[in-house]
Amino acid sequence: MNNIDITTEAGPVHDYRDNPFGLVYEYPITENKSGEVNIHPVTYTLRGLKIAANVYTPAGYDPNGSYPAITVAHPNGGTKEQVAGRYAQLLAERGCITIAADAAYQGHSEGMPRNVDKPFFRTDDIHGMVDFLAGFPGFPGVDVDRISALGICGGGGYTLNAAKVDKRFKSVATVSMFNSGLVRRNGLQDSQVDSIQERLRQSAQARADEAVGETTVTYAGDADLTDEQIAAQPFPLYRQGYEYYWKTHACPGSSFKYTMSSLFDLMRWDATDQLDLIDVPLLMIAGSDSDTRYMSDEAIPKATGTEDKELFLLDGAQHIETYWVDEYVNAAIDKLTEFYGRTV
Repeated sequence: MNNIDITTEAGPVHDYRDNPFGLVYEYPITENKSGEVNIHPVTYTLRGLKIAANVYTPAGYDPNGSYPAITVAHPNGGTKEQVAGRYAQLLAERGCITIAADAAYQGHSEGMPRNVDKPFFRTDDIHGMVDFLAGFPGFPGVDVDRISALGICGGGGYTLNAAKVDKRFKSVATVSMFNSGLVRRNGLQDSQVDSIQERLRQSAQARADEAVGETTVTYAGDADLTDEQIAAQPFPLYRQGYEYYWKTHACPGSSFKYTMSSLFDLMRWDATDQLDLIDVPLLMIAGSDSDTRYMSDEAIPKATGTEDKELFLLDGAQHIETYWVDEYVNAAIDKLTEFYGRTV
């Protein structure tokens, strides 16, 4: 498997400089046209930080109307201009107001040091999207009684976490859910169990250094791999992920790296803890062939607070392929449209 030619599987190369909104996903908006889906770059303040987001409005949008709304949380290392934006645009085409925001400390949102990836912040970012849409004055046209959530990859795990307590969500869905705590602790498919204690010591030292004002921030996941090194990665998630984030859909602010001190919080957290608190309809979408499918498989039975739950498999799809391959993205959107149509 390590010898497959992933370059030919990665799709066309998109350049953020070719799009006025910096979008790098397939079939992006290139200009706002009357009567069509439009994109609205916005900023708002959360925990004292300026958050950068894109709001998508449906064709024929009337600010005085009443529309269902969906928050879209991006993957670990991702930005709003990549897959989160694609799903947000497609759902807007189906009649929803959607928002995709860069997580605090990531993308174009504020926060120092850069690339902090802690469960509290990532979860609160999702609450913050709801605050912006449904607060005062809120975004025009949003029906506060019809707000739902979507999370992709790591954003899926954090969206599950948000939905446990945020009862403003009337339903919740994930695509290729990635349980960040589980993987940072045990490694993908339990491949790093033997090094848990050593990585905990590293994270504790990184936090200690930051506490005394060390100017150098230590990062994990920061690498500049050659094509040969990418092809040698042991999992399709990482091989295809490097292609997606570093080549075909590269975008400013998108990075695999995260502060080593983030592990201090991540490794004692799990997206599937207390899933019984979710009492609204739940849809989890995953690729049938994905090396991360087991995370959705394990989550569904734990969601005992709702009987309206489903694991929907995209036949033949790998994790990253649910981001950009038309066949899989369109199937996911069709399923999401049916789900949101009956739940919000």
